[in-house]
Amino acid sequence: MEDSSLCPRFEKAVGIISQRWNALIIYQLLSGPQRNHEIKDAIGISGRLLSERLKDLEAEDIIHREVYAETPVRIEYSLTDKGHSLKPLMKDIKAWADEWIDIPTHKQCKS
Repeated sequence: MEDSSLCPRFEKAVGIISQRWNALIIYQLLSGPQRNHEIKDAIGISGRLLSERLKDLEAEDIIHREVYAETPVRIEYSLTDKGHSLKPLMKDIKAWADEWIDIPTHKQCKS
């Protein structure tokens, strides 16, 4: 790294990724479009907080919200191109965690 001062873009990017639950939501959506309850059940977040985070990530153009005119209305969330571009970062974080983070065996995550 050439400059020791933090770049505003880097700082904002870290802020987005590090906001509680955001990285888990992004990681969960790497497997494809999902509905609110699927994300909620997979990562263990409250419905209210998930809705807030989804709105934030949508405002950053990281996720896309698709509303289907069905009865009842179906809403799915997916990653945008910008969101999909985070895949290498998410995979690197997972690889780092697999190598360096110790957790009880019963709490291991799927690959």
